[in-house]
Amino acid sequence: MTRYVYRFGGGASDGEAGNKNLLGGKGANLAEMASIGLPVPPGFTISTEMCARYYEEGERFPDSLRAEVAEGIEHIERITGKSFGDAADPLLVSVRSGARVSMPGMMDTVLNLGLNDATVEGLAAASGDPRFAWDSYRRFIQMYSDVVLGLDHGAFEEALEIAKEDKGVHLDTDLDADDWQRLTRRYRELVEELWGKPFPQDVHEQLWGAIGAVFGSWQSERAKVYRRLNNIPHDWGTAVNVQAMVFGNMGDTSATGVAFTRDPSKGDRAYYGEYLINAQGEDVVAGIRTPQYLTRSAREAAGAKALSMEEAMPEVYGELARVFDLLERHYRDMQDIEFTVERGKLWMLQTRSGKRTAKAALKIAVDMAQEGLITEEEAVLRVDPQALDQLLHPTLDPNADRNVVAKGLPASPGAASGQAVFDADTAERLKGQDRDVILVRIETSPEDIHGMHAARGILTARGGMTSHAAVVARGMGRPCVSGAGSIAIDYRARIMRVAGHEVREGDVITIDGSTGEVMLGAVPTVQPELVGDFAVLMEWADKVRRLRVRTNAETPLDCRTAREFGAEGIGLCRTEHMFFDAERITNVRQMILADNEAGRRAALAKLLPAQRGDFEEIFRIMAGLPVTIRLLDPPLHEFLPHSDEEFAEVAYAAGTTSEKLRTRAAELHEFNPMLGHRGCRLGITYPEIYEMQARAIFEAAVAVANESGEAPIPEVMVPLVATKAELKTIRALIDQAAEAVFEEQGRRIDYLVGTMIELPRAALMAGEIAEEAQFFSFGTNDLTQTTLGVSRDDAGRFLTEYVEKGIFDRDPFVSIDVDGVGQLIGLAAERGRGTAPGLKLGICGEHGGDPASIAFCEATGLDYVSASPYRVPIARLAAAQAALKSRSAAAA
Repeated sequence: MTRYVYRFGGGASDGEAGNKNLLGGKGANLAEMASIGLPVPPGFTISTEMCARYYEEGERFPDSLRAEVAEGIEHIERITGKSFGDAADPLLVSVRSGARVSMPGMMDTVLNLGLNDATVEGLAAASGDPRFAWDSYRRFIQMYSDVVLGLDHGAFEEALEIAKEDKGVHLDTDLDADDWQRLTRRYRELVEELWGKPFPQDVHEQLWGAIGAVFGSWQSERAKVYRRLNNIPHDWGTAVNVQAMVFGNMGDTSATGVAFTRDPSKGDRAYYGEYLINAQGEDVVAGIRTPQYLTRSAREAAGAKALSMEEAMPEVYGELARVFDLLERHYRDMQDIEFTVERGKLWMLQTRSGKRTAKAALKIAVDMAQEGLITEEEAVLRVDPQALDQLLHPTLDPNADRNVVAKGLPASPGAASGQAVFDADTAERLKGQDRDVILVRIETSPEDIHGMHAARGILTARGGMTSHAAVVARGMGRPCVSGAGSIAIDYRARIMRVAGHEVREGDVITIDGSTGEVMLGAVPTVQPELVGDFAVLMEWADKVRRLRVRTNAETPLDCRTAREFGAEGIGLCRTEHMFFDAERITNVRQMILADNEAGRRAALAKLLPAQRGDFEEIFRIMAGLPVTIRLLDPPLHEFLPHSDEEFAEVAYAAGTTSEKLRTRAAELHEFNPMLGHRGCRLGITYPEIYEMQARAIFEAAVAVANESGEAPIPEVMVPLVATKAELKTIRALIDQAAEAVFEEQGRRIDYLVGTMIELPRAALMAGEIAEEAQFFSFGTNDLTQTTLGVSRDDAGRFLTEYVEKGIFDRDPFVSIDVDGVGQLIGLAAERGRGTAPGLKLGICGEHGGDPASIAFCEATGLDYVSASPYRVPIARLAAAQAALKSRSAAAA
C-alpha cells in the first residue's frame, strides 16, 4: 500500500532534504532540521502524491489516509504530552502547504486548529493566560472562515476594527481577554450569518476541512498564475504539513519572526530580518503590526527606536544566530527562516533557500565560492540566467510611485520614460533634439527601425514575445512592451486611449519591459551596475561551457555591445536592416521597382559602396571572429513606398513616373508574403541582388584583412532554402563573386557558405543539403512558424490560453518546442553530419537567448548559439549550466 504520511520531530524523521519532490520543500526541510537536532515542533507531512490522487478521485480522501493521519496525530500527542480535542490541555496544530519549490503566499495556511468553545477554556487554564487563549481562538475562527469556509475576510476585519474603536484603542495588543472573548462571540455569529451553520466544533472535522483547503489552494487562481509565470508544472502538486503549534503570542517573553542568513536584496553577509514580540507569524507577514529589526546594526542604520531582537532578547538571539550559521553551512546556501519564541524557548518552523535579487544572487554565489562553502561550478549553477536581465538594463526605482494603466507582454527587459510619439520619423526628430521618447505603435514593421533605435522604449498594441518589435528591441537593448491590447491608438489624432485616459503625443509615459506594465507620467529608474562579481562569475562560466556564444547584430553599436558582453562572433547579421537607412531606401526601392535587370543593376551599383562600408565596420569590431551574414531575406513588398511623396521620390531617382511605379508595386503584391517571394527565391530570380551582397562582403573582408593584418571569417548564409538545388545555385554565384574579388585584390581569405534551416523540408532533406553546405544555422523563429503553422505576430491572441490549458508547456516562440521543432533540429543535425561529419551547427533564432532552449542545443550537440547583444551573458551562463548538468547526468 502506498504510504502518504511522513513524521518529523521528537527523534523521528521519516524524510530528508532530498525528498522535496515527495514531501515538498517545507516538509523535506522540517524533516532535515529535526534530523540534525534543531528544535522543530513535531508533526507530519502528507505527500504530494496524495495531492495528485486527491484531484484524480474527485477531491476525496481514501480511508487509508485517514488511518495514517490518525497515527500522525498520535505521534504529535506522544511527544507533546497533549491530546487533540482534550478540553483540559488541548493539542493545537497548524496546517500548511509546501510545494517542491517555494511559492510564497500563493497557497493557504490555518493556525491554532483544534480550538473550540471547550478547548479554549482548557488553553486558558493550562497557559494561565486567558487573553492569549481567546486571541488564539478568534484568530483561528477568522483564518478558518476565510481559508476553509470561503467567507468574506473583510467582514471579520471590520468587526475587529469596530471592537478597537469601541474601546478607543488603535492596536490589537491593547485589547484584553474580555475584549477578545466578546469578539470571538461576534465572529461565531458572523460565521452563522454568512455560512448558514455554526462554526465547526469537532476538531477532526476542522482538521480534514483544513487539509482539503490546503490541497485545494494548489488550484487557486493566484497559484495557477504564479506557476505559469515561473514555469512550474501544474502536475507537481503540494504537500500538506500538520505540526504542533508553538505560540509567539504568550506575552513579552514570546515572539515570532522571519529572517535571512544574508541580505536577500544586496547579498551582504549579514543577518537580515524582522520579528515581533507577543505575536503570531501572520502578524509579521501581513503587516498587521510594524515589525522590529533583528539586529542592532540594522535598527541603528534605519534610525528606528524599538529595540532589536539582539537587544530585547539577547540570549534567544544568540541561539538563533548559531542556528543561522548551522543551517547555512548545512544547506550551503542562503536560508529563509521562520521561527517562534514561546516563553523564552526557540522553535524553528521553516527553512528554505531564500528568494533573492539578481544582484544578491551573484554576490552570494561568488562570496560562498570564495569562502570555500561551495565550488566555482556550484556557484555557476546557483544564478538563474534569466535573472541577469535585471543587471543588464535600467529598472524602475522600487520605492517610486507608479500609475499603471495597462499591461502587455514583457517583450524586452528594462524600463524607460519618455514622450509618447506615434511614428518613427517623429521619434528620430525628437531624439535629435535630445528628448527622450517612447515609440507607440499598433505594431512595428522594419520601416520603423530608425524610430525604434531613436526611442528609449517601444510600446505596441499588437504582437507577441517574438514579434518584430520584441525581436528588434531585445537586439537593441531597448525596453519593449508588446501586445498591450487594452490601448487604442489613433494615428490621425495622435492619441492613445487607455483606461479612460487620453495620452496625446508629447505626454510622458513609462514602460517596464520586465513586467509588461504601462504607466502614466515619468517613473524614476535605477541604472545597472556590472560590478566585479559579474565578471568573476562569467569567467567561471566560460571555463566550463562547451557551446560558443555569438550575437545577432548588424549595427556597429550592437556589435560593440555584444563584444563587451563576451560574444564570440556574429551568428546572424540581417542585411535587410541596413537597407532601411534613410539615405539608402530610395535606391533599394528603385532596385525593387525596376522592371528589368539593367535597372536593378544600376540601383544596386549605388548600394554596393554603402553595403561594403557596413561590413567593413562589423569586420573591424569582430576581427578574427566568425561573422555569419544572411543574404537578403524578407519579401520585397516590405521595402515598397506607401505615400505619394515616397512614390514621387523614387520615380524621380529612377527617371520614371509614379503611375508606372504603382503598377509595378501592384504586380509585386503577395497574399502570403511570409511564404512568398523571399529568401533564396530572390537570389534565384534576381541573382544580381545576391551578387552585389557577396561582392560587398568579400571586398570588405579583404580590405579589413589588409588594414589590420587579421582576416575576418565571413560565413555567407543563404536563407529559406528548401532544396539542395537552390543552395547549389546560390553557392556557385557566391563562389564566383569571391573569386572575382580575390583576383582583383590579389589576396584570398577563408570563408564558408551555408544555409538557414527554417523549413521542415530543409530539415528532412538535411543530408542532401549538407552536400553543398559548410554550416547549418537553425532559424528557429521561422522553423517554429512553418512547423506549427502559426504566425508569431498573431499567436499572442491565443498562445497564452494554450499554455494555461496545458496544450503547450511554454510559448513555443519563447522556448523551443522540443517534441516537434526540436525533433526536426535533431534529425537535421544527425542527417547533416551523416553527410558532412565536420558540419558546423548553430542556432540564430530568438531561442538562442533562452536557457531551456540552450540546454536543448547542448544535448543536441550544436556548436554555438546566437543571441541578441543584451542576452549574450544570459546565454554564456545558461550554456555553462547546460554543460555542467550534462556532465553530471553522464556521470550518473
